Amino acid sequence: MTATTEVTQAAEQSSRRNEKVGQVVSTKMQKTIVVEVEMRKAHPKYKRIIKSSKKFYAHDEQNSARIGDVVRIRESRPLSKLKRWSLEEIVRRSSLSQIEESAPAAK
Repeated sequence: MTATTEVTQAAEQSSRRNEKVGQVVSTKMQKTIVVEVEMRKAHPKYKRIIKSSKKFYAHDEQNSARIGDVVRIRESRPLSKLKRWSLEEIVRRSSLSQIEESAPAAK
């Protein structure tokens, strides 16, 4: 009984952290990616859908993300002045990153 409650408590603690899905805009820093998250919200008065975007700095330990990838980031403790997110997983690879990887091999 205690083992199952520990597992559920661990799942609850990990799910409390906020998660966002967005597109990688920049990978120019070491172990840091810039992720742009697009939010769609209805206008309070006119009810028209408005797109707004916000950039988040996320920690990428292995430097595995590339520009154009769709990634999931999770809230974490502050790692620097701007970094409060960490890379959880790469949801979809960009076709641009595949072309860039094959181009140096051709040379």
